[in-house]
Amino acid sequence: MGGGPKRRKKSSPGLKRLLKTKRKTKDLDQIDDDLKEENIHKLLHQEVDPDLPGDAQHYCVHCARYFINREALKTHFKSKPHKKRLKSLELEPYTIEESERAGGLGSYIPPKKRKIETQPMDDETFDPTKEDVDMK
Repeated sequence: MGGGPKRRKKSSPGLKRLLKTKRKTKDLDQIDDDLKEENIHKLLHQEVDPDLPGDAQHYCVHCARYFINREALKTHFKSKPHKKRLKSLELEPYTIEESERAGGLGSYIPPKKRKIETQPMDDETFDPTKEDVDMK
């Protein structure tokens, strides 16, 4: 009386959840950690990785995305999603101290605005033809 195996519909909630977690991007506070000087240098000068798009040589730090070539990265810098991300990164990330101050423990100080600019393309981007890279 079980009726046999049931056929899953196209719009299954489990499938949506799997795809949502698979395509999840970094949160703004994680990107803010990447924007620190010691981390930004590591991200822009990564070793060649054939599993990532463009061998991990063309990376947008603000959007946490890899691109296939330099031209695609340049066009991304002019796009609306990149400009929106820069705008959202202007405010300092939300901290535990800020939530405590907003909840009544201390006086509330609103987050400060920062000036965020697009990463420079000249000397920051890694060029594998100019650098000596060991291919393992």
